[in-house]
Amino acid sequence: MKKLIIPCACLMMAALLTSADKNEKVMVKENGTYVVNTTELSKDVIGYQSPTPLKVFIKSNKIQKIEFLPNEETPKYWNAASKHLLNKWDGMTIKDAKTKEVDGRTGATMSSDAVKKNVKLAVEYYEKNK
Repeated sequence: MKKLIIPCACLMMAALLTSADKNEKVMVKENGTYVVNTTELSKDVIGYQSPTPLKVFIKSNKIQKIEFLPNEETPKYWNAASKHLLNKWDGMTIKDAKTKEVDGRTGATMSSDAVKKNVKLAVEYYEKNK
């Protein structure tokens, strides 16, 4: 029985440290700007083919910019969605970003919808964890 206690305790510590690491990677603060990475938050948010993670930069409760992270979407549709949506939230308050309906890109509807869901997840995470 004693032989099992130490390995079990080590496994529990490793699990705790790993989960803390994930939370730290979701949002970091750099020079007064919060950067929310939606990779862990939006694993189930699928565009046309794959998850569509983003980095959302927030300062003084306003979205500064959004960067698209690597994904496996069809480049033609992803480029259309990203060009159309890239700056739609720039300068928008967190309050407005939660409720505003941003138009997607015709012809890239699934990718656009995934981007919009990612932004909402990022904003919600920021509000709960800042």
